[in-house]
Amino acid sequence: MSLDRQGERQRVLDPVERLSEILFGLIMVLSFTCTISIADAQREEVREVLIGAIGCNLAWGIVDAIMYLMAIVFERGRQLSIGRAVRASSDPVQGRQLLVQALPDPLDQLFDEAALESARQKLCAQPPLRERPHLNSRDWRGALGVFLLVFLSTLPVVLPFVFFSPLHTALRISNGVAIAMLFMAGHMLGRYAGTRPVRTGMVMVAIGVVLVGVTIALGG
Repeated sequence: MSLDRQGERQRVLDPVERLSEILFGLIMVLSFTCTISIADAQREEVREVLIGAIGCNLAWGIVDAIMYLMAIVFERGRQLSIGRAVRASSDPVQGRQLLVQALPDPLDQLFDEAALESARQKLCAQPPLRERPHLNSRDWRGALGVFLLVFLSTLPVVLPFVFFSPLHTALRISNGVAIAMLFMAGHMLGRYAGTRPVRTGMVMVAIGVVLVGVTIALGG
């Protein structure tokens, strides 16, 4: 497979990326809803808080999508630089060393000299590499996915304030939904990583609560 076509058969967003974006959105909206005081809040004040929460997640969804695209460009630029360096090297030993240095630990220990030399020769036999990294349609879909995950994770936590009254009922339902979403995200992450799903879900709830507390304490 051509170096500048690497990753096109991968998922637009892997499970860790998807769950991370959901958790990020949940923590952001909880930092708003947890500041609502049941005793003192008026409906208009609650409305302002919820508008702020939605607006904040909208803005951070856009920022996160842009950072996602920038990370892809930087990584592909690094890959192209390594590829050009290997192809430009007249010493096969140096070329193999460049390939080893590009591999993450512990993958750099898994390939013998013959495998590395075969990879070097295949890379040198490829057509000329692109001068600059580029973004394809999958990357733009991935950025859209990042934005939607951050933004849409706001809605289940916010909607109870729209459909339920009195305020304390809406707040309890909202917090319950948020805890359930944190647990489900942790549970799915645990299944993907091969750890205990239930324990991972509980840990994720605890981490979310702590992060929300820290965000509120710091004025977030």
